[in-house]
Amino acid sequence: MSTTCTFLVMAFIERQLQLAVNKIHQWSAFNGFTFSTAKTSFVHFCRKRSLHPEPEIKLEGQLINVVSKVKFLRVIFDKKLIFHSHVMRLRKKLDKALNILKVLSNTSWGASRTSLLRVYRASILSKWITDV
Repeated sequence: MSTTCTFLVMAFIERQLQLAVNKIHQWSAFNGFTFSTAKTSFVHFCRKRSLHPEPEIKLEGQLINVVSKVKFLRVIFDKKLIFHSHVMRLRKKLDKALNILKVLSNTSWGASRTSLLRVYRASILSKWITDV
């Protein structure tokens, strides 16, 4: 689940997010859903360089953990929105598939061009499309 709020004053943002979390908690309790406070976390996205306090949001009276990055819909979001962790994870994942392709493409005994294209489409291109 994702909840967002944009404003210049941190106190206003904190109040709006707390109201949103309270409404979501009420709705979930009414419909029979529960949120685990241990698994719930939030990221404060901000490009400011100066230090400023993180908002304190509570769920069921307990503070929600503030983290520097979070995985949402298979994308890793970091607090500066530069996606470095996501790109590095994707690169590591694609490097393994690329190494397999390098082994199969040996000039003296390797697979044919059509076979290599099929392996490329199945292993590399499919991962690239689904993770980007």
